[in-house]
Amino acid sequence: MRGNRVRLAGGIVGALVVVEATSGVIQGFYTPLFSDIADKLAIHDADINWLEATQLLLSAIVVPVLARLGDMIGHRKVLIGSLIVTMLASYAIAFSASFAVFLVAWAIQGFYVVWLPMNVSIIHSRARDLPDGAALTRRGAGIIVVALQAGAIAGALLGGQLGVMLPLWATLLVPAVLVTIALVVVIVKVPDPGVRAGGTIDTRGTTVLTLALLAITGGLSLVRFNGINAWVIVMVAIGLALLWVFVKVEERSDDPLVDMTMLRLPTVWPVILTSALFGVSVLGAQGPLSTFARTDPGEVGYGLGLDSATASYLIGAYVVSLLIGAAIFSKASAVWSPRFVLIGASGLVAAGYLALIPLHANFVQVLACMMVAGLGSGALVAALPAAAAAAAPPHQTGIATGLTNTTKTIGGSFASSAFAIALASGAVATSSGEESGAGSLSGYMTVWAICGGTAIVALLVLFAVPKVAFQANDATRAAGDGLPAADALPDGVRTAAERDPKPTPHEGEETR
Repeated sequence: MRGNRVRLAGGIVGALVVVEATSGVIQGFYTPLFSDIADKLAIHDADINWLEATQLLLSAIVVPVLARLGDMIGHRKVLIGSLIVTMLASYAIAFSASFAVFLVAWAIQGFYVVWLPMNVSIIHSRARDLPDGAALTRRGAGIIVVALQAGAIAGALLGGQLGVMLPLWATLLVPAVLVTIALVVVIVKVPDPGVRAGGTIDTRGTTVLTLALLAITGGLSLVRFNGINAWVIVMVAIGLALLWVFVKVEERSDDPLVDMTMLRLPTVWPVILTSALFGVSVLGAQGPLSTFARTDPGEVGYGLGLDSATASYLIGAYVVSLLIGAAIFSKASAVWSPRFVLIGASGLVAAGYLALIPLHANFVQVLACMMVAGLGSGALVAALPAAAAAAAPPHQTGIATGLTNTTKTIGGSFASSAFAIALASGAVATSSGEESGAGSLSGYMTVWAICGGTAIVALLVLFAVPKVAFQANDATRAAGDGLPAADALPDGVRTAAERDPKPTPHEGEETR
């Protein structure tokens, strides 16, 4: 048993650390280079926003499909396939000479968003037969999320330094090379868990969900460019209507893309909803944080007036606090219940952002508030996919963990659009009486209030989770399937073992 734990930690998790560190590098590497990229492609700085918009759209669409495919044919195969796609797109980014080609390659590079749910699913598949499988999954998820955050820090530093030392095309090759290395590591070091759900892709459900996500995220993305108008309202309304159609289609499907019965479980729906609410702050609030730090208080009366180097220290400290939160969440879950840790992490996010409303006068105040929020955010980044994997039936861990990413993306898309409107409201005059391009102070306070408020709602939602959820004790778990025992569930809700028998190993695989 101890040997199994050592192999899990030193072998599979060690290899997946390379993957998530590479994901972090991708997320941090390009940010210091955006102005250079704009010059290379002969585009306006504002056009860089299209990169985020297109990648956000694609990731929202591909994650549920690839997550379901992972459950069907194997999480390792989907991980390898997404690594190959991301690798090719990364090389295309380095050598793209036109904005159109660069935009397409950038969007396709967004396949990396499926790595985290696939990695957590692989860890869960290997650990679930051990008595402390859920705890090992949480520990493994915490380790790879630490690698993710460390990679983001290293990527930002590396990109900025190489950008002044090498030609731009050579600098942009670095992420591509790292993805290539990660691909080789997975092929060599990560075995196939052997668990398959089988079935087919729900074409009707996939089509309806794709159209719904395109409409919602596309509509919200337009807000950043033209504000709220009739087209935005119509597109979001169409998207919401299509989501309702999607639910009805899935309920009637014999092999659904998303099992609505699973989604309604008291251990699953609060986690998915929390992911959407969490996306508001973790994906939507970093831009406002950066611009507030750079705003000159001598001109408009608020802001920190930092230069780019000093502002990077603030953002870096926030990312370090994310890393610490991810590192300690599994240990905290061993002392308290995983449910309590999720609630506590949401409370830290709420406290950090709400504290910014009165405490934003200087660097120390903002740093302290952001580090409190960062500790909670880091714990949630690691805890939510691990909780979804533990709560879902064994053959649906991919789609369950994938949904945490998809809903987080939708939450972030909503937030970035809402925050753009909030910061643009109210003209800001400089000390000389001229109109400034800075966001309004009331807008920043609105951003912080929304981030804190959504975290409070998530905290309250998590109280709906059964107290024994996400734990691996056989006395309180049902057949090791990641759900609470039947007596811990409300009347009428069956355990996964009752609803779905444990799948047999893939042909040629031995039963552990």
